[in-house]
Amino acid sequence: MAEGLEPPFQKTDATFNTLPGWTWVGTYGGYYLQADLLQDFEHGFFTRLWQGREPAELAAFVSAGVSVHRPRQVHSALVLPASAATAEPWPEADGLVSDGGGQTLWVCGADCTPVLLADPASGRVAACHAGWRGVAGRILPAAIERMAAAGSDPADLLVALGPAVSGARYPVERWVSLEVAASLRPDPLEPDGALAELIEAGGLVVDAEPERDRLDIRAAIRLQLSHSGVTPDRCSSCPLCTVDEETLFHSWRRDRRKAVQWSGIVSQA
Repeated sequence: MAEGLEPPFQKTDATFNTLPGWTWVGTYGGYYLQADLLQDFEHGFFTRLWQGREPAELAAFVSAGVSVHRPRQVHSALVLPASAATAEPWPEADGLVSDGGGQTLWVCGADCTPVLLADPASGRVAACHAGWRGVAGRILPAAIERMAAAGSDPADLLVALGPAVSGARYPVERWVSLEVAASLRPDPLEPDGALAELIEAGGLVVDAEPERDRLDIRAAIRLQLSHSGVTPDRCSSCPLCTVDEETLFHSWRRDRRKAVQWSGIVSQA
């Protein structure tokens, strides 16, 4: 076991053992998370314990002999083909879709949701950084549309939502809730109806403070994905909250410090 990986990775630790649908993968470099739903795809959600190691190094722990692709994230809804993100200066975007085999696609975050998508039928994959701005801008439907344009069926996709801020830890102003709610359907409902749909899906709880809410961004993402053709049984959401799990994850909301953890997935075709 690598130095510095003791407490959160003891086999008697609750965090290590009680993650239904998720598995800690041990390597000579440390541990990272995988979604069981994506078990046929090489991928990983890394933690703060990998601090200082960039995708060019992390890729070797996921798969050998792959190319590395990453954007310069700007909280946008822009999705690029992986071949457009091969070297510095990294292009500004918050999502990548594979356009060849053996590509590792990487995104990073520290409270925003890392989202990995995979098509078992074709081997195509995508990786998106989905904060509230990206969700409001419909970054995930944009990634799905790119995959569909290449021949993927949205109904075939498998999606994993990595560690991110939980709803209980994410107070937002009401206008943020309205923007997210309005983005969830291709043809949005009127504001009250959109908020009601988000609340019914468990994505929003009205806060005690006026004009503020508690936003569960991963619940909002799942609802948005369902309206894009991804059924709930094909979407897995990690139960860990980046704010609560200080040992495991960087959190902007908790620490107010620029530091991130990386997530990546390997294309098969």
